[in-house]
Formats: sequence, structure tokens, C-alpha cells
Amino acid sequence: MSKKGLIIVYIGDGKGKTTAAAGLACRAAGTGLKVLYLQFVKGDWPSGERESLAKLGVEVKLMGRGFVGILGDRKPMKEHIRAATQAMEESIRALKSKKYDLVVLDEALSAVESKLLTEADILEIMKAKPESIHLCLTGHKRFKKIIAAADLVTEMKMIKHPYYEGILAQRGIDF
Repeated sequence: MSKKGLIIVYIGDGKGKTTAAAGLACRAAGTGLKVLYLQFVKGDWPSGERESLAKLGVEVKLMGRGFVGILGDRKPMKEHIRAATQAMEESIRALKSKKYDLVVLDEALSAVESKLLTEADILEIMKAKPESIHLCLTGHKRFKKIIAAADLVTEMKMIKHPYYEGILAQRGIDF
């Protein structure tokens, strides 16, 4: 029986999507799989997951220019779109290269939510995936065609979040 590469999607308004994707990358690297962890939206903020994954030998690529339209973002939308398009192209190249066993596209669905890419763009990435390679995508919203094409979908639901009590993101816990 040959190995089937899964398409794994972590979505929802709750915390844990990036953490789940990073955990998946950690597990894969721990078993000797070659992993690419590519971040679509997050900018050059410090990131505990990027630091940890790099120490495990995971190839980490920061493609985004930062959160779009929030947290003081003043970059032109064109710059965000260009970065997301480059991330999409890099994702397809990485998948087609067959160099990796797992490719994680953190915040790829957020790029669609922010109008940097389209659902069709993400489906194009998914179609580029060779049969044996695992692909993981994260974001907030459900996109019907992406959900239908995925093998595993987990939704993180927010019950309570400290941000709404005035507590900002904390290093080591939130990033």
C-alpha cells in the first residue's frame, strides 16, 4: 500500500491553528520527514514557532509582510498582494519539487480572507500537491471548495480570549 499525502486544514476563530500546524511540523520532523513551514501573512514579528522549528531542522520561510490592515499596518495593499502571490508561487514550486514530505502553509487561508489571494488560488496550490506529500493550511474562515478537497479539517472555536479583556498577545504563548 502506498502512502497517501493528506490535505490537513486547521480553521476557526479560536487560538491554536498555528500551534497545531507547528506541532504537526514538529512531529513530522521528529520522525525524519522533511518539512517546509511557510508563513503567508505574518510579518517579521518575533515568533517562537519559527525559532523552535528551525532548531528542529524544519525549513522555515517567512513570506508575508505582516498582518493586513491591523496592528498599525500602513503597507500598501499592493505590497501584501505581491507577497501573497510570491508565497503561492513558492508553495507550488516546493510541492512540485517533491523535496518535502510535509508542506505547511500557515495563514494561507487568511490570505484569502484578507483578499490577497482567492479560493481558486488555494485550490491551485492544493492541485499541485503530489499524491505522497502532506499539505497543511491554516486560517479562520471556511471555504466550501477547500473544505471539500481536504482530507482532515479541524475547527478551533473561541470560547473566551484574553484580547477581549485588554490583554495583548504574549511572547511564548501567542507568538
